[in-house]
Amino acid sequence: MIKIILSDIDGTFLKDDKTFPTLHGAAIKSVVAKGLKFAFVSARMPEAIYPITDALKMNHTPVVSYGGGFVLTEDEEIIFDKKISAEDAQNVLAEMNRWNDITKNFYAGRRWFVEEIDPRVQFEMDITGATAEVKNFSELLNEKIFPNKIMIICEPPTCREMEIDLGKKFPALNVVRSAPYLLEIMDKSVSKAAGIEVLLKHYEFALDEAIAFGDNYNDIEMLELIPQSVAMANAPDAVKKLAAHVTDSNADAGIYTYLVKAGVIDTCAS
Repeated sequence: MIKIILSDIDGTFLKDDKTFPTLHGAAIKSVVAKGLKFAFVSARMPEAIYPITDALKMNHTPVVSYGGGFVLTEDEEIIFDKKISAEDAQNVLAEMNRWNDITKNFYAGRRWFVEEIDPRVQFEMDITGATAEVKNFSELLNEKIFPNKIMIICEPPTCREMEIDLGKKFPALNVVRSAPYLLEIMDKSVSKAAGIEVLLKHYEFALDEAIAFGDNYNDIEMLELIPQSVAMANAPDAVKKLAAHVTDSNADAGIYTYLVKAGVIDTCAS
């Protein structure tokens, strides 16, 4: 019996314009009304996830944020919090001084710090609904505030170069592009699969009591972990091959389509 639905956000629950299909909203409300759990699983911070549940006019859901590095229940209880070590955080931030025209973002728990509100940061705030705080990163580290995630926004060629160079220099960190212009850095142990395992253990759910939806390469570990895994039609072919099922695209409300087909929810009016 299915007890929880897990969904990535960007490219899965949300359309490419960052709105969600009406049927996706109806599907989630139906899931919750049936007494099932629904959890967002994303590289986003919680404050960039909660505006979506607010838009759905529903209580907060459990969230697996920072790609698995920070997990909260629907009551906002923190059940997992994996930070980058003090030494690695200090060294990787110092190493970034080699590059020009990059925007550094420092995420710690439910707070987002930047060195200045530049146009890139403003764009992220507009997209996610989260608010950045201006703070000196060295001061944060001195105050023993360490990051769950460091994200760099820069031009694609710089992003590729930084991914290769920092990945080689910091083997204890996971350094990966989540978009051509976004570089995300977390502890090596962090993954969506690891975060989901923490969440399922907390609720005493088995792997086969979950359905997971994803669309991109950073969803692969999640899709491999959950037996009833579902890739969106807009996912790369390599991701589709690794999922147990493929549904419609994010624009065509693929989560709703699959949940109806699987008998988890009834047909909703569009």
